[in-house]
Amino acid sequence: MEYAAIIAFAITACVTPGPNNAMIMASGVNYGIRASLPHFFGIILGFPAMVVAVGLGIASLFERFPVLHVVLKLAGAAYLTYLAWQIATAPVAAATRNSGKPFSFVQAAAFQWVNPKAWVLAIGATVTYTVIADSYIVQILILAGIFLVFGAPCILLWLWCGAALKSILQNPTSLRVFNISMAALLMASLIPVFIELAGQFTH
Repeated sequence: MEYAAIIAFAITACVTPGPNNAMIMASGVNYGIRASLPHFFGIILGFPAMVVAVGLGIASLFERFPVLHVVLKLAGAAYLTYLAWQIATAPVAAATRNSGKPFSFVQAAAFQWVNPKAWVLAIGATVTYTVIADSYIVQILILAGIFLVFGAPCILLWLWCGAALKSILQNPTSLRVFNISMAALLMASLIPVFIELAGQFTH
């Protein structure tokens, strides 16, 4: 295995904007680091678990039944659109700012399965950086471990940035602008998915 290449890929994939990072940053702003830790751990443990599951056979289902991939993308895009709306319209008045609840560990871990970026990364990584051999299962576990070790600081950085902005965004108007910006970032991350789905339905 090309460890340097995998590590570089994992860091790049985890530190660049995407649904997980937009949501964990928004959680940091609205709820702080401590309350957002279950969300954080759900991401950093849920995605490596997804890599293992994909590497050990789930991806083959998409090869046999391509419609499942389309259905999953539709469901994921719809759910992310709903979450973007929830973020954009979250209460921002001082009395109600913390009235909501951040993602739980289970919610964040389960979210990986409807996250289009997570699917692309999991499938792309397992196809690109593993070879069919007797050590294939070990390769998958190493790949998942690299995402865990090097992805965690990247996700934590987004959470910390969100929490750091909390003191700056005390004004309800500023917080509203931030939440709308995060919702827009979340929707922007779906543009490639919408383009792909449009292409599939027009053929």
